[in-house]
Amino acid sequence: MPRNILLEEKQYLGLNHYSMLRGLVLALFCFVAYYFTEDREQNAELLFFGGVALLVLSLLSMFIKHLHTRVYDSAIELDGLWTTRKVKIDIASVASVEKVPYSNYILNSPVYNLHRNGTISFYTSGKTAIKLTDRDGLQYIIGTHKQEEFFRIVNELLEKARLQ
Repeated sequence: MPRNILLEEKQYLGLNHYSMLRGLVLALFCFVAYYFTEDREQNAELLFFGGVALLVLSLLSMFIKHLHTRVYDSAIELDGLWTTRKVKIDIASVASVEKVPYSNYILNSPVYNLHRNGTISFYTSGKTAIKLTDRDGLQYIIGTHKQEEFFRIVNELLEKARLQ
């Protein structure tokens, strides 16, 4: 029986500011080193092609899906890269939901299922997140670009679950 998807969001690894900046700085380093290399016969070509390869890899990483979020009637499902397990959060176990900024930092590393101090984080890019607290006190912080819609849908599901 197919389940009804209420919200679906895909976030890509290369669209994170941290990933973009890291690739561009490394490529820029290679190009600057190429420019200042005096012996251009052997080493300079490696630096130039290394810089081009880094730019190409940065562009290709924009098509690598890092986080796929789906909200169903009864659960929130988070799916990551190839080797990660799906994480399923049951709506019945969620006690509260709130809108929060993901972090005060400008550059944040992408994380998937990072457990730290009773909080589990899922983040690829953006500045907004949804914070879910389950009945055991465990908190889930899910980075999203659709914060208002995500919050509204989960809130409606919680109200519906409370009425039943």
